[in-house]
Amino acid sequence: MDFEFTGEDRNALLNRSELSFILTFEGATPSRAHILGKLCALKNLDENLVVLDSLKSGFGKEEISSTVRIYDDEESKHRIEPAYLLKRGKKAETESEA
Repeated sequence: MDFEFTGEDRNALLNRSELSFILTFEGATPSRAHILGKLCALKNLDENLVVLDSLKSGFGKEEISSTVRIYDDEESKHRIEPAYLLKRGKKAETESEA
């Protein structure tokens, strides 16, 4: 997986930075949790302060474009982000029984 960062903006009103990137990968599309983990490790970010926005890819392309929002604190993140986005990309705490 290779990240190409295309833009970074600071949104002081919402206490966050917004980082746009293009991800190039081989094979199957990586999961949201995997993308978020790699991005946080690469940029040295706290995963609890980062929200991955929608992933956009074309059919048959091994490329994803997306935006990630990096908050200054947990309070700002929970005040602004919708609940469904906070749940996405988190690793399951318990395995479901099949």
